[in-house]
Amino acid sequence: MSMDLKPEQVKRLIETTAKAVIAETDRLTALDQAIGDGDHGLNMKRGFEAVLADLDGLARKPLPDAVKSVGTHLVMKVGGASGPLYGTLFLTLGKELPAVPDLAGVAKAFDAAFAAVKARGKSEVGQKTMLDVLGPVRDTLSDDNGSDHLGDRVKQVATAAAEATVPMKAIRGRASFLGDRSIGHMDPGACSSALMISAIVDCLESVAQ
Repeated sequence: MSMDLKPEQVKRLIETTAKAVIAETDRLTALDQAIGDGDHGLNMKRGFEAVLADLDGLARKPLPDAVKSVGTHLVMKVGGASGPLYGTLFLTLGKELPAVPDLAGVAKAFDAAFAAVKARGKSEVGQKTMLDVLGPVRDTLSDDNGSDHLGDRVKQVATAAAEATVPMKAIRGRASFLGDRSIGHMDPGACSSALMISAIVDCLESVAQ
């Protein structure tokens, strides 16, 4: 199935994703206070507020260009390490997505975006970062054979992957300075990645109905 999204659908997709992250600002802040600089929630809120401020302009663009523009806003407005990483994620997704993406096109674009974030952060899956959500989601999209309930599986995988960072010891990022004290806390970037992925899946499924 291909996704030929109309401007109002592109607008709803971006708006839903942005608001899903903004709504969890306090949670993301608390997670980052435990093992990071404590600013992940506010940084992500600032970035997605900039996205919402440009919502009408974004909605007038083809989906790939809109996604790239989201990435540009995040690079410019989200501080810390998250800005470049999320910017890289969305910029690469937008660059690689076909104008009318189907599942194969989405899987290919997500694989490229995962690789770009991995290279930008110089990190690997298993090091307690956003890659620990992006990797399993990439695998789920790439391994799908067109079966039903892909959206549900992607959401379940993303949520479970974020939870799976709790017992991990951080190897990369600010949390790595804590050593064993990073164990027992969910990675904030993994949490925000899972939030976005779930919001995007829910919105795309509602558009398809």
